[in-house]
Amino acid sequence: MSSNEPTRVLVLEDEPMILMELAFAVEDRGGQPISTHSVEQAMEAISSTPPHAAILDVNLGRGTTCESVAKSLQEAGIPFILHSGDLIRQGELIARIGAEVIAKPASSDTVADRALALARSRATN
Repeated sequence: MSSNEPTRVLVLEDEPMILMELAFAVEDRGGQPISTHSVEQAMEAISSTPPHAAILDVNLGRGTTCESVAKSLQEAGIPFILHSGDLIRQGELIARIGAEVIAKPASSDTVADRALALARSRATN
């Protein structure tokens, strides 16, 4: 990531309002959000325009989770946070993924700040 390149943050979220709030929060901080609402969109984004960090909703509805996206990010060495309101039911999955978790509801600003901090930390290592 060069100093004049915006920090790309993949946002995977199935709730349109939360997705929009997170994207705006990333943008407000000078980042470039990559907004996705499905596993397929997220995987396509990772392969076409790899993000510097990601925010992943754990439960994407209809029995779908972010696990395959998380695995893809881990394999690529891209840091991410899990953003979930379903910590009890998804506890085993969250433990298996093994990433930092910010529980919903949380301020979009807080979530965006953490994702951007992870991207900056990766860039300096």
